[in-house]
Amino acid sequence: MVYSHPNFTLIKIDLIMTELALNLDNIPQHVAIIMDGNGRWAKQQGKMRIFGHKNGIKAVRESVSYARKMGIKVLTLYAFSSENWSRPENEVNALMSLFMQALDFEVKKLHKNNIKLKIIGDVSGFNVGLQEKIQKAEKLTENNTALILNIAANYGGCWDIVQATRQLAQLVKEDKLHIDDINGQIFQEYLATGSQPQVDLLIRTSGEQRISNFLLWQIAYAELYFTDTLWPDFNEQEFNQAVLAYQQRNRRFGGSE
Repeated sequence: MVYSHPNFTLIKIDLIMTELALNLDNIPQHVAIIMDGNGRWAKQQGKMRIFGHKNGIKAVRESVSYARKMGIKVLTLYAFSSENWSRPENEVNALMSLFMQALDFEVKKLHKNNIKLKIIGDVSGFNVGLQEKIQKAEKLTENNTALILNIAANYGGCWDIVQATRQLAQLVKEDKLHIDDINGQIFQEYLATGSQPQVDLLIRTSGEQRISNFLLWQIAYAELYFTDTLWPDFNEQEFNQAVLAYQQRNRRFGGSE
């Protein structure tokens, strides 16, 4: 017997059946996830919040694995918002330390699996050591093609729109771009996600039903999926359910039936 634990066998079979129900010709190109619920998960275990953040890394691994396996082109994970600096100092410091460790231990695995890592956000807000690790990680994986993994860190959707506007304004000021030439397509290229496809599916865990300043431009026509599952418990089966729900939607992009 391959799986000795009967419950694990049932879960594995259930996951396979769900995959069979998916339309493999209608897999979302870009999935974004607001990874919420680490703190509540830790509280349920009688632990401190950082315990939840550490266990959330397993859910990140499973989500990346699933995205690569299913042929999703871009996966964007909301790791640390520009508003998260207001959290208690000890939690912020622990998150920064966890980020450093993840860059040390996870990047080689990403590279081995042909995954391109991109950190989107205002990285200038991080210390020099972390900025250097980010640069090395992005450089190592820049030519990988199986999946683009965006980690949104010190990111906010309003910040993203403002920084794109500033870049375009500077080009107009320098007579490198005419103001009448600015349109949605050009504007999008100056966002943190650049020429990547717009988000097709936005997932938020933990039962909250907010956007929380995440990819405000990029989710203009995204399908929204909310689950009560706390982030550390989010796995491939949960991801499958989200994609299956996405495939039941009728995406009209402002048009009629």
